[in-house]
Parts: sequence; C-alpha cells; structure tokens
Amino acid sequence: KLDEYLARNDQAAAARHLDYWLEEALAGRDKQGELALRGERMGYFRKNARREEALAEAREAERLLGELHLADSVTGGTAFLNIATVYNAFGETGRALAFYEKAKAVYEEKLAPEDPRMGGLYNNFGLALAAAGRFGEARKAYGNALAVMEKAGSKGLLERAVTLLNLANAAEAEKGLLDAAEEIEALLDEAERLLQSPEIPRDGYRAFTLEKCAPTFAYYGRFAAAKEFEEEAKRIYEGT
Repeated sequence: KLDEYLARNDQAAAARHLDYWLEEALAGRDKQGELALRGERMGYFRKNARREEALAEAREAERLLGELHLADSVTGGTAFLNIATVYNAFGETGRALAFYEKAKAVYEEKLAPEDPRMGGLYNNFGLALAAAGRFGEARKAYGNALAVMEKAGSKGLLERAVTLLNLANAAEAEKGLLDAAEEIEALLDEAERLLQSPEIPRDGYRAFTLEKCAPTFAYYGRFAAAKEFEEEAKRIYEGT
C-alpha cells in the first residue's frame, strides 16, 4: 500500500500510512515490526528533507537493534545501511561512515556477492567516502556497485545510472570541473542512455529516480535531458 501512495507521489497519504502502522506495532509491542517501520520512516523523512524526524527514527532503529540482538543479521545490516544513509544525507559524514562499515561487514558475510543489496550498499558508501574526500576508496566502492548492478540486467539499470552520476560528481570534487570535463561527459552520456532505456518499468521508482537525477544533468548544463526526465516523472506520477 505504501508503494501505491509513493507511486502517485501522494506524500500525505504515505505519511498517514506510516504513522498508522507504527502505532499498531507499538500497541502490539511488535518490536520487529517497529524496526521495519522505523526503516521505512527513515527513508520517507530523508527523501522529504525532514532532518530531525529522520535522525530521531535512526536513533530509535539503533536502539531496537540492540534490544532485539539483530546487529549481526541481514536485518541488522539493512538497518545500519538505512541509518548511515540518513546521517550522510544530513551532513554527518563521520557517523555515516561508521554505520556503513557496520553494514558492509554484515552484508559481505551474510549475502552473496551478486546480491543487488550489495550494489545499494557500495553506492551509498561511495557517497560518504567522496564527501569525506576519500576519493580513491569512493571510486572503488562505485566500481563494486556497478559490477553488482550489471549482473542484475534490466533491474539494475536505474541504479547503474545513479552510480554513474555519483562518479561524475566525485570526479569534479576531486579534480575540478575543467580537468574532469571529459570524464564527466562520458559518464553523463552513459547515465542518460540507461535512464532512457525502454526496459525500465514505468513505475513510481522510475519516476523517483528520474526526478532525483534531473538536477545533476541540469547542473552540468544538460538542460534538455533534465527537463525530459522531470516531465517523464510527472507523467508517471499522474498516470498519464
């Protein structure tokens, strides 16, 4: 049901839905259910730039992991990943890196190397490493993310495009816009090609990704592509 609301970009309904089910979990003392809801709420508040609410959910998730003794499980690794991503989104890079390391340790022990969740971890870890100025490590993380996502076929196209744009931003931060111009152009070309692929389902996740990627294309002067992606996202959300 939450996916249905997000596919329509009905943020108010999504918020009500998350509030309702969190109350149900709390009333039923369902701590595992509560942990799952905290993870969803972290993502919701992060995407809507609601810093304090997102950080509060991250703290609650960390508390629940300790109570449930799940830190060494895949569930714990996913929670660490969500917590790290919240901290990184709001500029707390040091905290983010610590939680990404925890998530990485769990995922690399518990998941197969080609598991798509590994790709998401490496991509987000790369963002934090780049923010910390650790560009060599960031490139390695992004390379690992691309390697995983390439094995996912059409299901990994959106994530590959996002990683390529992250690589472009990292190249600029490391080398400067002029020195990295050729590399950036090549990365943008490939990202644009992937985002335009007819193999990608025309759903809410595609719309969200297009909306997220459009500002990067505009930043690098690709205004036509940015406009195309924004308009496509709008049509998907409106069901037209």
